[in-house]
Amino acid sequence: MGYIRAGDVLPEDVLELVQQYADGQSLYIPRRSECHKPWGAGTETKKELMNRNSRMYDEYQSGATITQLSERYFLTEKSVQRIIRNHKK
Repeated sequence: MGYIRAGDVLPEDVLELVQQYADGQSLYIPRRSECHKPWGAGTETKKELMNRNSRMYDEYQSGATITQLSERYFLTEKSVQRIIRNHKK
């Protein structure tokens, strides 16, 4: 996330008002709710994780143990158990 200078984008009166509350501080300005994107919408990460979890479930169904899967995918055994349990649903 890059930063932009408030003085470059805000009108002078708005800038002065913001300075009353947060002079010299870094602020995060959240997106408007109608512009909010769901998690994973901007990248392929969500799709990649779903594919990984499907492969993991298939391997489990084919006889791989929780321990083997946790070592293969670099996850804790609890995480593998949760993924398998959620994938069944």
